[in-house]
Amino acid sequence: MSVTNERDASPESDKPPLVLIAGAGLGGLFLGILLERANIPYEIFERSKEMRPLGSIMCLSPNILPAFEQLGLYEELMSFSKPALRNTFFTGDLDIIGKTETLTTETVGYDRILFARPELSDMLFKKIPSNRIHLSKKIVSFDQNQDSVTLTFEDNTTVQGDILVGADGAHSSVRKHLFKTLLKQGELPMPDTRAMNKGYISLVGTTDALDLVKYPGVLEEDSESFYIIGDKNTPYTWVTFAVPGNKICWSVIVQLGVDATADEQFKTSDWVPQENKKMLDSIRHLKTPYGTLSDLFDVTPIERVSKVYFEDQLFETWHHGRTVLIGDVTPSRFFVAWLQILPSSGSGAVNAMQDAVLLANHLYDIYPTTFATIKTAFRDYKEERFITIKDQYPQSHMAAKLIYGHTLWERILRHIVFNWLTKSLQMKQLLKDTAYRPQANFLPQVPKRGTMKTIHQRPSKRTQKEKKDNVAAK
Repeated sequence: MSVTNERDASPESDKPPLVLIAGAGLGGLFLGILLERANIPYEIFERSKEMRPLGSIMCLSPNILPAFEQLGLYEELMSFSKPALRNTFFTGDLDIIGKTETLTTETVGYDRILFARPELSDMLFKKIPSNRIHLSKKIVSFDQNQDSVTLTFEDNTTVQGDILVGADGAHSSVRKHLFKTLLKQGELPMPDTRAMNKGYISLVGTTDALDLVKYPGVLEEDSESFYIIGDKNTPYTWVTFAVPGNKICWSVIVQLGVDATADEQFKTSDWVPQENKKMLDSIRHLKTPYGTLSDLFDVTPIERVSKVYFEDQLFETWHHGRTVLIGDVTPSRFFVAWLQILPSSGSGAVNAMQDAVLLANHLYDIYPTTFATIKTAFRDYKEERFITIKDQYPQSHMAAKLIYGHTLWERILRHIVFNWLTKSLQMKQLLKDTAYRPQANFLPQVPKRGTMKTIHQRPSKRTQKEKKDNVAAK
């Protein structure tokens, strides 16, 4: 890959830029839907042969739900979701450590909701016109200059566009190619040369429809999350909650460096069901409010069990030339405030979709389309987004230590938080973290829900200019 450092005087066009999106994860799909609404041409390239999203559990918060409502997706989303109103934390022997509740719907305007991740991926995928998404397209390299960006795929085909968006996950090919080139040119910041922190590994799954006599709790209209935190001899945290369809989602998280089985799992690149089963077999005896984990494992098809690594790093490089990164390609973010966390909850996905909203806003502002206006849009995107991410980053580490940590210090921290942290402080932090709710500023804003104050939406520069021009013309 090569990047020119020449002047910005590239050809000018009145047409919107052609956006090439690498990755059909939740961030890439959400961006595609936004660009569709903005009348910005785009193509999505996915390296997999078919769409097979991770079978993990997810939680979406009020931080992204207004954008779903704005796009007309909220009601469909709610059809396969349950409100998440309470969390109960247990020891490995099911003694209660503490309980937490979320802010009321009257205050926030939206409930946090729980569901199986494949349901959301399938919904978003169906909103993308079939001619806009291309499977089995693994990017092996790309070249960019002041005129265009060209992708080369494993099948030796190429495609040219104006902008490349790397939305291809924590192990992004786009980011690796970009960073490798910048490193050779001596332009990669030192922090971005370091390997990502490898903290935790998780296995997640969703059961088949359950026997309602044995599992009556799955019929409740809302879902209570049960967190079971093992003792020092059982360095796991495991979580269960009900989702629509009379099913239970479960997740087992272990801190790397404290369990040999998990460390072996991390070292292997083989993610096949047989490897996942080895880890499951070692923890079948662990207790849950529904029995042991074996009761849930036995009604969960092994091919629907996914392995997830929790890695993180706050990268400084978010864009260069005609390339920009979103989602886990930039900071791989664990969780937001500790009271809002859920294992494998998809807070990374929430951040990816928020990235998509902010990036779509700045792509809409590109006019006319030149190398200079593209770079300005990227710079403004990072400037607006980085402030929020930098503020969340230390909280995410504290949240992970609180729920998943098994060192002596982390156990002491957990005791302090559950026994000494006042409810008022908890609610204050929740209100702060729930106030950030970006929407597409080129579409009508949804009516405000809830009584709490939210962060003001930045207006579209292009829309403001068009309004001024219209007034001047009159």
